[in-house]
Amino acid sequence: MPNPIRIGTRESELALWQANQVKQLLEAEGIATVLVPIKSEGDIDLKTPLYEMGVQGVFTRSLDIALLNNRIDIAVHSMKDVPTQLPRGLGQAAVLKRGPVHDLLVYKNSADILQMREGVARIATSSIRRKAQWLHRYPNHQIENLRGNVNTRLRKLGEEGWDAAIFAQAGLERIHLRPENSLVLDWMLPAPAQGAIVVVSRDEEALLQACQPLNDADTALCTRIERDFLRTLLGGCSTPISALAEVEDGDVYFRGQIHSLDGKQMAEIEKILPADRADYLGRQAAEELLNNGGRAIADRIRASETPVKE
Repeated sequence: MPNPIRIGTRESELALWQANQVKQLLEAEGIATVLVPIKSEGDIDLKTPLYEMGVQGVFTRSLDIALLNNRIDIAVHSMKDVPTQLPRGLGQAAVLKRGPVHDLLVYKNSADILQMREGVARIATSSIRRKAQWLHRYPNHQIENLRGNVNTRLRKLGEEGWDAAIFAQAGLERIHLRPENSLVLDWMLPAPAQGAIVVVSRDEEALLQACQPLNDADTALCTRIERDFLRTLLGGCSTPISALAEVEDGDVYFRGQIHSLDGKQMAEIEKILPADRADYLGRQAAEELLNNGGRAIADRIRASETPVKE
C-alpha cells in the first residue's frame, strides 16, 4: 500500500472539506495520507451551462485521469457527481455515512415567492432536475442559469436581480454557509446519491481494503439503489431524474421520479422492500416506472436535439 496514501480532490472549499473528512478517518485507522488538489473541467468553465458541457463526469474526469496515471491513489467526490459507470481500472472503495439529502431554497427578500403560483419569480439553478421539479410546481416562474462552487453561487445570488437560488443542503451546511434566509425543500426529491461522499480508488486490493472501514453499509445500499434507478432509466447521469432510498427498521423505502425537461410531465413510483431483498430495487423500480408513463417522457428526452445533462 502507498505510504502515504495520496488523496485527490477538487480545489473548492466543499471538495476540500470532504477530502479532509476522508483524511481524518483514514488517519484514525493509522494510515498516513496527503491531499493532492487537482482542477476539474467543471471548476474551470463557470459560464457554459452544465447540460451543454456533457456534464457526465465533468467534475470527476480530471481525478479519474490522475488515478489511472498514478498521480494520486484515491479520489473523493460528491457521489451525485460520479457517473454510474466508473472507468475501467477504478472501483468504489467506500461510501461515507450520508449527510442531509434535501435541497435548500436561499431567498433574498422573502419566502413568499413560494406562494406565487400565478406571479413570476426568478429562481437560479444550473440543475435541470431542480429546474424541472420547480417548473412542475411553479410553471410561471423563470429559471436562471447559476454555475460555480457554493461560495460563487451565493455571491452571484447577492449580485443578480434574482429572487432565490437552489442549493444542496449538505453542501452549504458542511462548510457552515447556510444563510438564515433559507428553507428546506422537503417536497423536492433529490438527485440520486445526493448528500453522500464516495471514495474511488484504483482496483488494487490494498487500497480497497484500506478504505473499507470508512464504508457505511446503509448509505452504500441506498445510493446503489438510487444509481441503479438512474442507470436503468436512461443509462447515465442525465435528465430530470430524482431518487431517494432510506433504510428504516430493516426496510428500504424508495421514491423515484422522472420529469419532462419543461416540468409539465412527471412519472413517479414508490416501493418498500426488506433491506435484505432490496439489491435489485432500483432496477425494478425503474422498469416499473418506464411501463407506467416514464418511457414516453424518457423517449422525448432522448429525441431532443440538444443533449441534456444534470
